Amino acid sequence: MIQTTLRHWEYYGTTELFSNLYKESMEGKNFNKLYDLIISEENILLAYRTIKSNSGSNTPGTDSFTIGHYKTINRIDFIELIRNKLSNYKPKSVKRVFIPKANGELRSLGIPNMIDRLIQQMFKQILEPICEARFYNHSYGFRPARTTHHAVSRAMSLMNISHYHYCVDIDIKGFFDNVNHTKLMKQLWNIGIRDRKVLAIIMKMLKTPIKGEGVPTKGTPQGGILSPLLSNIVLNELDQWVAGQFEKFKIKEAGKYKQPRQMKYKIMATKTKLKAGFIVRYADDFKIFAKDHKSAWKWYHAVVGYLKNRLGLDISPEKSGVVNLRKRKTEFLGFTLSLIKKGKKFVTKSNIRPKKLKQTKEQAVVHIKTVTKNPTKANCQRFNSFILGIHDYFRIATHIYKDLNRLSYDLRVLMHNRFKKIGNFERPKNPTITYQKRFGNLNRKTWVIGTIHLFPLVAQNHVPPMNFSQETTPFTMKGRERLHKKLYGDVYREVLRLSMDKYSGRSMEYLDNRISRYSMKLGKCEISGIFLFANDVHCHHYKPRSLGGTDEFKNLRIVHKGIHKLVHATKSETIKELLAEFKLDYKQLDKLNRYRKRCKLEAISI
Repeated sequence: MIQTTLRHWEYYGTTELFSNLYKESMEGKNFNKLYDLIISEENILLAYRTIKSNSGSNTPGTDSFTIGHYKTINRIDFIELIRNKLSNYKPKSVKRVFIPKANGELRSLGIPNMIDRLIQQMFKQILEPICEARFYNHSYGFRPARTTHHAVSRAMSLMNISHYHYCVDIDIKGFFDNVNHTKLMKQLWNIGIRDRKVLAIIMKMLKTPIKGEGVPTKGTPQGGILSPLLSNIVLNELDQWVAGQFEKFKIKEAGKYKQPRQMKYKIMATKTKLKAGFIVRYADDFKIFAKDHKSAWKWYHAVVGYLKNRLGLDISPEKSGVVNLRKRKTEFLGFTLSLIKKGKKFVTKSNIRPKKLKQTKEQAVVHIKTVTKNPTKANCQRFNSFILGIHDYFRIATHIYKDLNRLSYDLRVLMHNRFKKIGNFERPKNPTITYQKRFGNLNRKTWVIGTIHLFPLVAQNHVPPMNFSQETTPFTMKGRERLHKKLYGDVYREVLRLSMDKYSGRSMEYLDNRISRYSMKLGKCEISGIFLFANDVHCHHYKPRSLGGTDEFKNLRIVHKGIHKLVHATKSETIKELLAEFKLDYKQLDKLNRYRKRCKLEAISI
């Protein structure tokens, strides 16, 4: 996903802008003039492309519009529409939706209208690099290139390597519904966002009416594009406060040693009364790891007081407390973490969380019944995708094999009874490439339905998680090199020129898909194979618009302007001239004739 995001930045020439914002924020600069950046043409077009690429782009708000409503608008009118909307911004009411949580409760989502989502995406793109530069290193939720695995890995490192064997569990009660709007505005100001017009619009976003409920007085409703960033801004204050109590506490003695950071923690732990502790956070789910029982309880009371007095947030006492990891387990992001004795030291033991295991079993039963009822290739592939998802997420659990073995045992009778009439239980004879790559060494039986081999559930061993490198960020050159391979020089330059072409009379869908097609083909003509500079590019409708063709991606082809003339040419003199110029071989001519056939023109013969 991050590679796609970076590629989109390249298309619209915003990479340098975001990098500069990040760099200036790292240097402590405050930002008073952000509005003009937010409403710039490049930022608006990037927002459109990002939203369009999202699976939620087809989810309508209260006005029933999806991203498709705007695809036929031409570029100039679309940009003018967005700017006019922002000049006197009044967001429309959001749609309230409830989705089930793992514990059986319901999570409330607020779905903004599509144009409000586009505007929130525009704000997010400009504000994110500023905030990223000032966020705490070990918060991992809703941040570029960071995952739940990084958060769990950090927790395991503190337990295994640093010997922090006590965990402070704190559950914030209804965090997203209880964020104080006034406090959030102050936090935005303190983090460097000081454009008053921008702050005023963000406040309007927070005060957007909820259909059937009215205007909210607090909270950042889940479902909004900007809400995850705002939630991180709120809790960044907690991160920095906790870090300032120990991790970032400055002492002079540390500078005398070759390894000042390591020695600093040792000095503070032995020669001061500071509470040793580190926070690991993913969104509103966080843990604080401490060295001993007494320090852990001090951290507990201090953090509970800070949340209440500084952030106005309450906790759930029944879900909060201190855990001795050598005796009990703590739950974090779908895993259970504890410590077991191995020789003379304690090492981390991690399993799939029991509630998550139960939920996974229920989902597996649904997939099994779906395949039984309708044993199509698509349903079998969905089952396999589900299995791969389970393997890929829980592979970092040290006891994943045992957990999945138990789950497979519980499901074996159901699978046998359901699949015996529609498939065979055998060792794969001609498995797919994916099956061979992931499960080829198992040499065990699996269910074969039609031509599809169902992936075995118990086939994943533990894969140690990797800690996140703080150099990995999309906002620096070095960080981007770690994240993706840049477009080849000429392609990058030409696709940027294409994105800035002033095709004011063409639809947003056409302009956006034109860039995607050019990039996918690495700038080469789809008939002749020659590299196309921006001035030579023509985006051809495979099925002409005059015959009902659309601006959809699958109906567009990137060709040389001269080749395009050849596709539509009817005069023999013109055809001869162009054939002499491009010197097409038989395969290329055959492809050209397929294009002409779609245009209801006669084939060209040599």
